[in-house]
Amino acid sequence: MLLLARAHFLILALLSMNINYPSDAELLRAEIAAAAARMIAEDGADYGTAKRKAARLILGNQRVRGDVLPDNAQIEAEVREYQALFQGDEQSQRLLHLRRLALEVMEKFEDFAPYVTGAVLNGTASEHSDIHLHLFAESSKDVAVFLLNAGMDYEVSETPHFRRPDRSVETLSFFWKHEIVHLAIYEQDDLRGGARSSSGKRIERADIAALRNLLAETGSDD
Repeated sequence: MLLLARAHFLILALLSMNINYPSDAELLRAEIAAAAARMIAEDGADYGTAKRKAARLILGNQRVRGDVLPDNAQIEAEVREYQALFQGDEQSQRLLHLRRLALEVMEKFEDFAPYVTGAVLNGTASEHSDIHLHLFAESSKDVAVFLLNAGMDYEVSETPHFRRPDRSVETLSFFWKHEIVHLAIYEQDDLRGGARSSSGKRIERADIAALRNLLAETGSDD
């Protein structure tokens, strides 16, 4: 907290000195990204919530200009740095645990072309992280029936569509070995339609073979 207070003081001082705005904006973005990363790594906050809270923490009630807010890529880089500095082996073991469980679940749902995504895939999973999978089926009812036949209770919610921001997809969530798994169920055409998000960026996701390779690369696929 003391470091954040000093950073806030420095930012206000630079702004009062009329330093060139691009430099001010870069400094603000870096401080907001660092604060948001701590919230994500320590408290399990989602990126959007962490970004807003970090901006309020550093700038108070000042109106935040859009070009001052860091993007998710910058925040993710800060999350990785924070985890390397403060969580180390603990975070690595947690990530390995979640990846192994994700592979188990994906193998059970192999008929629905499962892909792992999110923090378990990109390597930033921590104590508060869940397992997020994309499934592709003719109907979400097929997945629901599969869960019921397996005697597994689940809850239903919605997740924003990765390529169509105006749409949501049904998501089934359940516990697997004391961890929460979220199955976002897409139409089969979404799988054939490419792996691009609504912003045009490539979606980070991995199928069963790719996840096995990730585990094998660390010598931990046993």
